[in-house]
Amino acid sequence: MKELRIVFMGTPHFAVGVLQRIVEEGYPVVGVITAPDKPAGRGRKLRASAVKEYALSQGLTVLQPTNLKDLGFMEELKSLNPNLQVVVAFRMLPKVVWNLPELGTFNLHASLLPEYRGAAPINWAVINGETETGVTTFFIDEKIDTGAIITSAKVAIASRETAGTLYDKLMDTGSSLVVKTLAMISKGEVTALSQDKEREYKEAPKLTTANTQIDWSLPLAKIDSFVRGLSPYPTAWSVLVNKGEELKVKIYDCDMELVSHTLTSGEIITGKQSLKVAVQDGFLHIKEMQIPGKRKMSIGDLMNGFEFENGSYFS
Repeated sequence: MKELRIVFMGTPHFAVGVLQRIVEEGYPVVGVITAPDKPAGRGRKLRASAVKEYALSQGLTVLQPTNLKDLGFMEELKSLNPNLQVVVAFRMLPKVVWNLPELGTFNLHASLLPEYRGAAPINWAVINGETETGVTTFFIDEKIDTGAIITSAKVAIASRETAGTLYDKLMDTGSSLVVKTLAMISKGEVTALSQDKEREYKEAPKLTTANTQIDWSLPLAKIDSFVRGLSPYPTAWSVLVNKGEELKVKIYDCDMELVSHTLTSGEIITGKQSLKVAVQDGFLHIKEMQIPGKRKMSIGDLMNGFEFENGSYFS
């Protein structure tokens, strides 16, 4: 058995569950690297990352470099004397960092690599209508998500899954997989398998304003998957044309009605407690939405204070 000295690198809530599991299993964490505190809220007060808050609650050493190649940071990292680094939802590391520990640096990725390399694998798996995804641990190399695979675990995607519900499943499964990987490395039982870097696989690019807008010309099932795959964050959006105004609205929840009709895609039909949008093979029933300047609301609540004129539509 090799005694481990672990440096953990991560920032968001997804990484906290993994770090917590490592600590609870008794593995020695000699340091935690996370993002610098950022201004947040109306007062723009500095807010620590979720990982920093948990690390400090456990009395762990925390480093928050702005530049991972900074000589001062590198000296601090070396002084921790890690022999293994674990990365979960962090930024790309320079070689001088990932190549430092004797036993290497491994990353937890929320897909079954080599499929869905990139920044948003959970979202794109739901958007693309997959029925299965998973988590993978792999040794980091020069490129993004291309290193040798250590091990993986599959997770089923439910029929009405959202990115949010799948996130929770993968965080739990990922925490177990990281602990399994630590045990394998400690016992010297790892036989990492190289990924095929030439073949093309499904990708998971960063989500932007451009690729999160709803295309109402698509089939109903694809629009439904798109909304669920972006809920609750960063959220699918569309332009609502109503009373001569164009409003950028966010759509959080929806349902499908497959039916033939002769309406134009994007056309809106409202009831006292309902809002549905015509698409090529049916209607998308919007269940939760947010209009500018308001909180997100159920459609029932929205209809109590917002008027849709006849002929309003989504573009």
